[in-house]
Amino acid sequence: MGEGGAGEGAAVEEATGFEVGIVVPKQYRGAAAGCGEVENCVARLVRELEDVGLLVERVRGVPAEFIKLSAPMGTLGRVAAEMHMKKLTYIGMELQFEWDQVGAFVRQPDGSLFSWRERFACFRHLIYSIVNKTNSDVILKFDDKEFHWTQNESLLTRLEDEGIVKLVFPLHDEIKRKQLLRNWALKWFDFTWQPIDEIYSYFGTKIAIYFSFLGMYTRWLFFPAVFGLATQLIDFGSLQWLVLPAFFFFVISWAVFFLQFWKRKNSAVLARWGINYSFSEYKTMGNELDSLSISMADDNVQQRKFGGAPKEKSILQRNEWFGVLLRIRNNAIIVLAIICLQLPFELAYAHLYEITKTEALRYVLTALYLAAIQYYTRIGGKVSVTLIKYEKNHGEQSSADSLVYKVFGLYFMQSYIGLFYHASLYRNIMALRQVLIKRLIVLENLIENSIPYLKYSYKKYRAVHKKKHEKESPAGKSVRLSTRVEKEYLKPSYTASIGEELEDDFLELTLQFGMIMMFACAFPLIFCFAALNNVTEIRADALKLLVMLKRPAPRAAATIGAWLNIFQFLVVMAICTNCLLLVCLYDEEGKWKIEPGLAAILIMEHALFLIKFGFSHFVPEEPAWVKANRGRYVAQAQNVCSKQLLRSIAKLDAKWE
Repeated sequence: MGEGGAGEGAAVEEATGFEVGIVVPKQYRGAAAGCGEVENCVARLVRELEDVGLLVERVRGVPAEFIKLSAPMGTLGRVAAEMHMKKLTYIGMELQFEWDQVGAFVRQPDGSLFSWRERFACFRHLIYSIVNKTNSDVILKFDDKEFHWTQNESLLTRLEDEGIVKLVFPLHDEIKRKQLLRNWALKWFDFTWQPIDEIYSYFGTKIAIYFSFLGMYTRWLFFPAVFGLATQLIDFGSLQWLVLPAFFFFVISWAVFFLQFWKRKNSAVLARWGINYSFSEYKTMGNELDSLSISMADDNVQQRKFGGAPKEKSILQRNEWFGVLLRIRNNAIIVLAIICLQLPFELAYAHLYEITKTEALRYVLTALYLAAIQYYTRIGGKVSVTLIKYEKNHGEQSSADSLVYKVFGLYFMQSYIGLFYHASLYRNIMALRQVLIKRLIVLENLIENSIPYLKYSYKKYRAVHKKKHEKESPAGKSVRLSTRVEKEYLKPSYTASIGEELEDDFLELTLQFGMIMMFACAFPLIFCFAALNNVTEIRADALKLLVMLKRPAPRAAATIGAWLNIFQFLVVMAICTNCLLLVCLYDEEGKWKIEPGLAAILIMEHALFLIKFGFSHFVPEEPAWVKANRGRYVAQAQNVCSKQLLRSIAKLDAKWE
């Protein structure tokens, strides 16, 4: 297809649905038009949005007024080119998007040209790049308030600073949302099956990766669940003493193979989406090559002025080690806070639970504990976010990983110290099992799934109650939310308990994984509970995303990142804790003496560490077809980049001659 044909074919595509909403306060009927030379700021915003090519619809709701935005494909293509957006081409390289070369770029699994993350980035660029291009300030008005829109100032940013624009948020696409409800959230009898490609197209990479991991993890849980159930139902006679060690070996091997096969699945899924060609050094090569001529010229100047590059090298090394020291300092602050503040609180809860005899009081105690600890971990998370701002992390992903490690340290202490207390000090295995069931299955799921609904109900009640008391509201007439956009506005955002800085459901999965792995020998049935919990979790999380929460803003995440390192750390911890549990169990039952028991446990521990680090090399991390494609694409990228590099060098050589 020729250049003109490609552009025309893309240009006739339909516009997107209304995908972004802007929330502004309601105005009195007479104030909306403005007066004289002073223009109403909302009317000006709507006009500017239409001028840049967006389709606009205004909706007057109960809690506020809403501006819904849609974009023709041509508008998105123009903005993507202005943003110098990099997109994957059919030769495997990510190149700068050009609207007149649209046929060269890989389309999404649903056939669309841009992914949800790319479309949302285009929307944000469009609405925030509306600036005052006149030669003077513009006076704008909202109700009785006047303010100046200065030259080259972003209109939306100004309205946000004035408190007029309350929120910019993604809107649900009703057709696609209902399709996902039918084909995903309400398909309870499909157990772990999920339309991952459709989830990716609608929510973006990060959420799709989470549900892909959750589905695979739940399917793999059925294997240890069956084994754990067999240990409780079958009498193995004289071999009964070997059952728990055999189960222990099986669980560790299962965990190692699961994590390795997840790496394979992750690479295959991302390759199918066109974002997995993991030659990251080439993703930034375009920007590096653009500035190559300048940097090489600067190097020549530096060599003349300062005698070469050693000074630059020393600066980089100093910054590198300074960043390391900052991270060590911040980690030390978190560790000291855990030891001095959280550890006594956790031990006090574990001791009170141990001495409480009534089961009902134990449930009440656990509920109060979980409610109280939410505030502590929230404060700890905020402190972690503040500390990270002073670290010299390289890029957004590095900062996110640093936050993950710090927050997991807080939750690790919260989730496991009481369990260690019951297992090691009191050797009360029954109490340990009860705590596992209550915290893993009953209370945390109840709190997690009820809070979004309660938040939405409270906001809805406040909005309706406020509307009833407004002067222009007819007396005696019932008030209700009649439009979809105002209902979405009142829904809670998709965030973890730490807040917007940590938007990860993997925290919950890692805590569950740690519980079932580190205490597997004490309660083999815990894998059955975890499997049943996760089957419910898949549909419950889907319902939350589609019904109870705002549509999340898309975020890029090619892998599960730092969480994979935490999963692997928990496997190592599981080897140590289960060895300790076996000592306690067999010594308590009198089947082993403590000395030979310890010797056997030490041998088992070393054998399991060999399994952990040996089995991880048996399963390739990438399928053969992904590796072959990646190798071919890297070779093509090297060829193209080498030619561009040689041209840049030739230009520099000619310049210096």
